Amino acid sequence: MDKTSLIGVVLGFIAVGAGMILKGVDITALINPAAILVILVGTAASVIIAFPSSEIKRVPKLFGIVFKEQKMPKPKDLIILFSDMAQLARREGLLALEAKMDEIDDPFLKQGLILAVDGQSADYIRNVLSDEIDAMEERHSAGAAIFSQAGTYAPTLGVLGAVIGLIAALANMDNTDELGNAISAAFVATLLGIFTGYVLWHPFANKLRRKTHEEVRLKEMMVEGVLSILEGEAPRIIEQKLASYLPASERKDLFEDNSESEVAQNVEA
Repeated sequence: MDKTSLIGVVLGFIAVGAGMILKGVDITALINPAAILVILVGTAASVIIAFPSSEIKRVPKLFGIVFKEQKMPKPKDLIILFSDMAQLARREGLLALEAKMDEIDDPFLKQGLILAVDGQSADYIRNVLSDEIDAMEERHSAGAAIFSQAGTYAPTLGVLGAVIGLIAALANMDNTDELGNAISAAFVATLLGIFTGYVLWHPFANKLRRKTHEEVRLKEMMVEGVLSILEGEAPRIIEQKLASYLPASERKDLFEDNSESEVAQNVEA
């Protein structure tokens, strides 16, 4: 579970609910079936019209990505893994990496290592893996666009819902009590449109884009690691090259851990 997504949604509802109560507004005013129908169903209809069915079918999966933590290896663990594999490859050859394949769960990394062990050239491996990254980025971008468009449509539909409510209110000009209630209900649609657009849909789109960015960087790191092993680079060189993908604090911890490991190995020797 991605706690930040859940916490953000809960805080959004609390902020609106508490704000209404502090302003003296009855929270039950939000229970307006007509406004909910216009905003939610209207937004869904707009999105369905705007995107092909192949992309709309992925919406449930997109919600899963927003609210679930991505199962990806940590960059620091990857650096250590590449360092170990580089040492093994330099000592016993690339074919020795086949014994490591069962320990790797990430399909993208496993594909890159298989291509390297099969003797493919560095340019071929980079092209194949880069094409896969580009395809993944395009799919994720289309998913983020769905939420982004929903965030654009919802506030406008809120205005539409308010207009519908005002039309109903103007039909009751003779009854001031009914007129006030109708006007109040009309603006519930605007509230719901703005809330769903800017507290839910746009933030969901941004979360998808950020997660895509993180995954792309991680896969680019895998590509560099695989090619470094293929080119026979020393483990220490690979660590220094891939450390650029780490924050400064983790970079420092990585090299400190490696220094302690080298000292221990020298003592045992």
